[in-house]
Amino acid sequence: MQLVFATNNQNKIKEVQLLIPSSIKVLSLNDIGCFEDIPETQNTIEGNAKQKANYIFTKYGYNCFADDTGLEVETLNGAPGVFSARYAGLQKNENDNINKLLGELMNKKNRNAQFKTVIALQLNNKIETFTGICKGTITSNKIGSHGFGYDPIFKPNNYDQTFAEMEVGLKNKIGHRGKAVKLLMTYLNKLIVKN
Repeated sequence: MQLVFATNNQNKIKEVQLLIPSSIKVLSLNDIGCFEDIPETQNTIEGNAKQKANYIFTKYGYNCFADDTGLEVETLNGAPGVFSARYAGLQKNENDNINKLLGELMNKKNRNAQFKTVIALQLNNKIETFTGICKGTITSNKIGSHGFGYDPIFKPNNYDQTFAEMEVGLKNKIGHRGKAVKLLMTYLNKLIVKN
């Protein structure tokens, strides 16, 4: 079986490839000659994931999965949420996003947050979604050099390291994307067994 992973984010591709069995060949957008920006115009994380998967299936004809991830901060009513990648502007700069978020939380006691990933699988004209959530808190400054996005300021519950301090194996095990990918894999493995 081959599936396109509808992302240009090489960090995401690396994380996901570690989780997917070798019987499934994962193609990147580059592999299928897709170099345009895929629209993300929905107002929910789930909506964006479905939109991206549907775009590749409709335009290129490949079975495909796409994810959308957001950081939801309790005291900010779930922001940045669906706007996580472009929180500080359309330049999608990770440091700008982190600095904006830390500024908004400066005098807030409640720093509870969660990462949420939704994976949409477009397979044989049918769409399924898989959701992974990791709860934690936002630190007051950046710690660690691994990972990407908000990883340096997100400390998962029951751990004293941020995602940016963790080895990728541990992050995959407890993290939002890892959880969503595991649900996706369970679904795909059942299909493979059936066929």
